[in-house]
Amino acid sequence: MALSEILASIDREIAQLQKARLLVVGINNSTAKREPGRPRKVAAAVATTAAKAAKKKKRNLSPEGRKRIAEAVKRRWAAQRKAAAVGAK
Repeated sequence: MALSEILASIDREIAQLQKARLLVVGINNSTAKREPGRPRKVAAAVATTAAKAAKKKKRNLSPEGRKRIAEAVKRRWAAQRKAAAVGAK
């Protein structure tokens, strides 16, 4: 390929990309426009249904897990009291 053919090919590709960019920008501008006011009930119903579907099941803590956490908190408080007592001296 000669240099002129390469440059012509590049120019064609640039022209195609510019056309594609204009199409994409045109699509984005048309979808970005919203009418003022409250959304329609259909859109609100879809949003609430999606929110309910995304909500996870509540997890429960076992008594053993609760006991381990309570013991860890007591150890933490004891360490804080000990550190405060050492710092006060």
